[in-house]
Amino acid sequence: MFTKAIVRTPAPSMVNGLTSAQLGKPDYNLAIKQHAEYIKALESCGLDVICLDADPDFPDSTFVEDVALLTANSAIITNPGALSRRGEVKGMRAILDDYYTQIYAIQSPGTLEAGDVMMVGTHFYIGLSERTNRNGAEQLIANLESYELSGSVVELKDVLHLKTGVAYLEHNNLVACGEFLSHPDFQEFNLIPIDATESYAANCIWVNDTVLVPLGFPKTREAIRSVGYQTVEIDVSEFQKLDGGLSCLSLRF
Repeated sequence: MFTKAIVRTPAPSMVNGLTSAQLGKPDYNLAIKQHAEYIKALESCGLDVICLDADPDFPDSTFVEDVALLTANSAIITNPGALSRRGEVKGMRAILDDYYTQIYAIQSPGTLEAGDVMMVGTHFYIGLSERTNRNGAEQLIANLESYELSGSVVELKDVLHLKTGVAYLEHNNLVACGEFLSHPDFQEFNLIPIDATESYAANCIWVNDTVLVPLGFPKTREAIRSVGYQTVEIDVSEFQKLDGGLSCLSLRF
């Protein structure tokens, strides 16, 4: 169960954030409203939300998930594969000092963005992508093993991050779409297939037995409800324009 979440208010510079989505520039004022609703949803699931100030120097800094991985034992500061995001880690390190005594950092030439890391119990799946390389994954696995945790790599083909296409909902239930539906690493799970027309909604998040799903994807919502979860829908259209999803917007611990 989670008790806290860290989020960061979007900065006006988010309209210049990294994207391949081709959905146009975000509406900043609407993004602020959507972010506030996201915070309310986390709070409704019982989380104490720590909201960090906007950082105009880093357009993508509202996507806090990518710059740190939080486990029960330690915090790992990442080394983002996107060069424009590497400066974000300094501010996150200062925040995590308030919550963790054991903090580690991925070192170059390793790169790691935590959008590529999915925790399943004591095991962590790590996607190898344009943003996360094998050296970074191996550094993370070494850290995990020092706490009797484990990790393994997953070669990605079509998605930006591992959690773009797969989400663990606890209780052996795994939302998956595209390349992950037949991936051998995930056949032990109860797969909840996501229709290709709603692939964006594969990025959903389990928060204390409630699943947050993006608004506007009814097939995904019903598929998740059909296995017994309560769902909360959140409009994140302006973050979708920056290739960002629900998991990207918070660090839950």
